[in-house]
Amino acid sequence: MAEEFSSSVDYGMKLSKRIFYGKDRSVSAPKLQEMEKSESQELFLPTAPMVYAVIPEPSIVDNPDVPSYQPYVHGRCDPPALIPLHMLGIAMEVDCYLDTAFVSVCGTWRVHCVVGCGRCDCRVAIPVGEQRVEVEVSGRSYYSRLVTVEGDAKDYEKPAKTEDGCFLKWRIYTVKIPKVEGGSNLSIKFSWSQKLLYQDGQFSLIVPFSFPTYVTPAGKKIPKKERIQLNVNSGTGTEILCRATSHPLKELRRQAGKLGFLYEADVQTWSRVDFNFSYIVCSGVSSNNIFGGVLMQSPSLHDFDQREMFCFYLFPGSNISGKVFRKEVVFIVDISKSMRGGPLENTKNALLAALLNLNTQDSFNIIAFNENTCLFSSTMVLATKEAVGNATLWINTNFNAEGGTNILNPLSQAIEMLPKTSGSIPLIFLITDGAVEDERHICNVVEGHLRARGPICPRICTFGIGSYCNHYFLQMLAQIGRGYYDAAYDADSIAFTMQRLFTTASSVILANITIESLEHLDYSLELYPFRIPDLSSGSPLFISGRYEGEFPESLKASGTLADMSNFMMDLKIQKAKEIPLDRVFASRQINQLTAQAWLSSSKQLEEKIAKMSMQTGFASEHTRMILVVTDKGKQASESVKLQEKKIIVLGCLGIGFGNLKATSENLASGAEEAKPLEGADLIVKAATNCCGMVADRICCMCFIQFLSKLNKECGIVFTQLCSALTCFGCMDCCCELCISCD
Repeated sequence: MAEEFSSSVDYGMKLSKRIFYGKDRSVSAPKLQEMEKSESQELFLPTAPMVYAVIPEPSIVDNPDVPSYQPYVHGRCDPPALIPLHMLGIAMEVDCYLDTAFVSVCGTWRVHCVVGCGRCDCRVAIPVGEQRVEVEVSGRSYYSRLVTVEGDAKDYEKPAKTEDGCFLKWRIYTVKIPKVEGGSNLSIKFSWSQKLLYQDGQFSLIVPFSFPTYVTPAGKKIPKKERIQLNVNSGTGTEILCRATSHPLKELRRQAGKLGFLYEADVQTWSRVDFNFSYIVCSGVSSNNIFGGVLMQSPSLHDFDQREMFCFYLFPGSNISGKVFRKEVVFIVDISKSMRGGPLENTKNALLAALLNLNTQDSFNIIAFNENTCLFSSTMVLATKEAVGNATLWINTNFNAEGGTNILNPLSQAIEMLPKTSGSIPLIFLITDGAVEDERHICNVVEGHLRARGPICPRICTFGIGSYCNHYFLQMLAQIGRGYYDAAYDADSIAFTMQRLFTTASSVILANITIESLEHLDYSLELYPFRIPDLSSGSPLFISGRYEGEFPESLKASGTLADMSNFMMDLKIQKAKEIPLDRVFASRQINQLTAQAWLSSSKQLEEKIAKMSMQTGFASEHTRMILVVTDKGKQASESVKLQEKKIIVLGCLGIGFGNLKATSENLASGAEEAKPLEGADLIVKAATNCCGMVADRICCMCFIQFLSKLNKECGIVFTQLCSALTCFGCMDCCCELCISCD
């Protein structure tokens, strides 16, 4: 789907050559030849919030203000061409709380490429996840909202259409706005949340804010203003040190644990770089040591869960070299047939990089599995240079994508293989792209194994590839094993994401963490995740929860350090007045509850997830997104029943619970069977493509001038030539039909 989108934008850019901007414009539109040299096909995918005009008929492409009166173009675009709309203004506001950023982008786009009397659909593209959209155009407004799958969604008869709302690729979602008049302006507000990156003791924010040159309006007289407002609240009440920024920010305010910045400028061209900002949260005593605290907050009156909220956090500090646990690692890698090509090659590269990062006192082993298992060694091996070299040769020899998927056997082998010593952290990395039938049984078996091993039991980290594996099974397995989970939904991001998981999980500095003085809250206490993972130098630890009753006046966090000494610290308790704890942790809580609901098949949990999803605005497997259309001319208020408004049902935003059929058939992730075209569709497509190819290569005005200069004899010859070419086109169409029939 991403390739088709890029091709449609490419074709739309060629169609935009028909647009006449007038002789006196001070700046011409970007030349296609220059863009083709600098912009690859991949870069036609949106790198920031974008809006496109959907052009099924080339004849409607023209300047709505200055018509060029070009000759009529016959034929249709199949698939429709996409012309990026000119952007008139952009403003972004970012609020950072703890390790989460809430982003709101407001922009105005103009339908500059459709005749004033014409209409077209517009396609809004958002290159992030968990998005919400509000649109105002031509006396109508649109806003997105979530409804329950079991209840509200059944009230809408029309099923979701792919073109109304779908993922181009992971984290790039598009929504269709129907029937927008040429020359009109669209005011659109995008809202989403994203997790801050954490590396080397500092948080980093990266927001998509890179706009291509072809969305810049033609003409210097058109004002173009960019605005970015950034607010940071670390929640710790301690000093924040700024490290780097991509845009010239002006500091507005600075308080303990809080910062405010503003960037505002009139520009000639829109921003060509993403917005980056990085900062360090200090401990208040020494940023080299582990520090933490507890944030408390009461629920709002509209919260369906009236229990009190809290958040427990631990920061690893900035100077932790030489303080990580010794590791004993078993890598379990899926080499089934569906991993062929890019997924397996990128997995091999990430695995080899992880082996090179092991210390010589660490030990490791590798289990490759499909329906059978293949071991690098019958016992754990020290990570010497020679052993890593032998493992590299073994990986290159044995990592051949073939066969089916069986997860339980290699997982049981790995648990039994790891020694029951207390001087190291035993780690299991499970990497797979498939779903299996006995996933609930696997969770129960693994939980039994780990319960028998005591406090230093193997930590299980899971990594899902693509959309066919059950990511909630992998999340639950990681929660049971007090480990980490991550995923890559396209082959290009596998190596980077997997290396990030390896680095975080293998850099444990504090294990077996417990929070004392919470015993009397056992009945009402709810923790997310329900088992506290270890603290890694590569990531701060956040545990959220709800409770009833009296919260202890003081809390202590305890654990085991890498030198096997005991760790204990007092946690400062403070009120979180300006931090929306329910929204900061909503996405994580929804995912963890969804994994629990999947494991227990609990309808009660599913209902709770749906309520939480609709209250916080974060999508889930038990809600779906709809687009509500409101006519400004009518008194359409919230009191009007939703069923009485016009509703557009959008595609599902969830990742699903795996695809057993695709796994059993060893389909590569993302492989979809193309629907065969009917005979009539083939004829229309062949004719449309033929007309489109001719239109691409011949300028209409030049063609008319050329014909006017022909004499009678040349005109006859040219007519005969066109007839012959038409016959060849019909023959090609017939061949296409015959091949499809075969």
